[in-house]
Amino acid sequence: MVDMNKLLGQVLGSGAASGLAGGLAGGLASGLLTGKKGRKMGVKALKMGGVAAIGALAYTAFQRYNNSQGSPAAMPANAAHLTPAPAGTAFMPERSDYAANEALGLTLVRAMIAVSRADGRLDAQESQAIFQKIESLGLDSESQSLLVEEMGHPVDVDAIVNSATSPEIAAEIYIASLLAVDFDTAEEKAYLAMLAARMGLPSALVAELESQVEAQKDFAQ
Repeated sequence: MVDMNKLLGQVLGSGAASGLAGGLAGGLASGLLTGKKGRKMGVKALKMGGVAAIGALAYTAFQRYNNSQGSPAAMPANAAHLTPAPAGTAFMPERSDYAANEALGLTLVRAMIAVSRADGRLDAQESQAIFQKIESLGLDSESQSLLVEEMGHPVDVDAIVNSATSPEIAAEIYIASLLAVDFDTAEEKAYLAMLAARMGLPSALVAELESQVEAQKDFAQ
């Protein structure tokens, strides 16, 4: 059985979930497809596990968004501090609800893969590089097989958007997408703008989500 929390922790470069040193030191897409550094996350955040870390980023950004009544505030000095998302809320299923946690984790992995394919290209050489990178992660066989299978599927943006059954999950999908790339190409920026619009995320909340990820990148050491 694949542990999605552990898997996400590994592809986000934690080293915390399994002792993996370095891992993908950034995001799934940037590491697997382009070798870019991506958006690192702080070690403390990743000790929560991959799903929980993304939940904490979204939850903290939501709190800031609500407190500022929709007007993004300047990031404080302790911007990298994260508040864990409470279990049993729209952000995080109860810990005992294994199926719900796995479903959320898979949704986040698919979101990361989708943004990595924003340019619409995946040739044979890129595919081979992806599979070699996956093999180097030190994943168990089931996790490795899942990643290979998901990377081989056509991107289904409709399915990702439909997975955003609440604003909270939409925020987590957007956070996962941000973590996967540097969003420094026109295709990536257009994809992220489209994703936010289709999921109905307010522009001020999008700004908070982006600021929170940027703060984590700055405090990644």
